[in-house]
Amino acid sequence: MNAHLYLRASTKDQDANRAKVALESFATEKGLTIAGVYAENISGTKLNRPELIALLDSAKEGDVLLVESVDRLSRLSTTDWDTLKSTIKAKGLRLVVADLPTSHMLVETTGMTGQIMDVINNMLIDLMATMARLDQEKRVE
Repeated sequence: MNAHLYLRASTKDQDANRAKVALESFATEKGLTIAGVYAENISGTKLNRPELIALLDSAKEGDVLLVESVDRLSRLSTTDWDTLKSTIKAKGLRLVVADLPTSHMLVETTGMTGQIMDVINNMLIDLMATMARLDQEKRVE
């Protein structure tokens, strides 16, 4: 199974690639083949991110979109988060978050257990995305 690693940092002063080694190790440990690494320095509040768009364009159905944590993928508004989730789902990608162990099961679990874990995982990711957005709003204040 192919994995596409997405790395993001908010500012030019931060290193988007800092989690690269950890994500590569995670992918290897899970038996994933790294198909691409996409790193960029851009706010997580923006939906229009060139590297994320490139990842979504090149990924194939059944591939894994691997991120370090939900806030690396999204600090988006609810509307933009729904748009991104719909795009990920329409592409048939499996969103795996390194610091969210329930998502690790999406690499190998299928059938009824896979469907149950998918529902639980989606709820947790939505919750974490909301928390990331609220954290961003609080910092802006």
